Amino acid sequence: MIVSSLKIRLYGDSCLRKKSIPVMETGTSERMLIKSMLATMYQHKGIGLAAPQVGINQRIFVADIGDGPIAVINPQIISKSGTGVLEEGCLSIPGVTVKIKRPQKIFIKYLDEQNRTIEKEHEGLMARVMLHETDHLNGKLIVDYASLTQKRKLKKHLKELEAMSKE
Repeated sequence: MIVSSLKIRLYGDSCLRKKSIPVMETGTSERMLIKSMLATMYQHKGIGLAAPQVGINQRIFVADIGDGPIAVINPQIISKSGTGVLEEGCLSIPGVTVKIKRPQKIFIKYLDEQNRTIEKEHEGLMARVMLHETDHLNGKLIVDYASLTQKRKLKKHLKELEAMSKE
């Protein structure tokens, strides 16, 4: 099977601001999408990628922090605990990082690509990646966490990305 890389949507693309719709059942087309999303994520040296970032309005994301790839479908964050601040980047907003305060530990429920329900606790980087990608599924971006001062500093760069997203 040939897995093709997908086009990453940039800041300013309206699909990044839409709330994604739940996946009813994972079939062949969703599994192919997951393979293509993983290929795209690896090609761009990312550790997470949500379907809206490739123009698909579905509640799916992929992640790999070095422990092997996982696909998450219809995630539900059941509980959160602890907090930590870390700088985050985003494949849809290249050249921008924002310090974001997030929970250190989460308990999440989701479907995997075989339609199995997974309930699992994650902490540290994987918890952060899952929260970041779940934000994407809800139309929220890292720049939404930026302070007013930081938003002013980013304004010119974000305008350039918006212009590029319209090309």
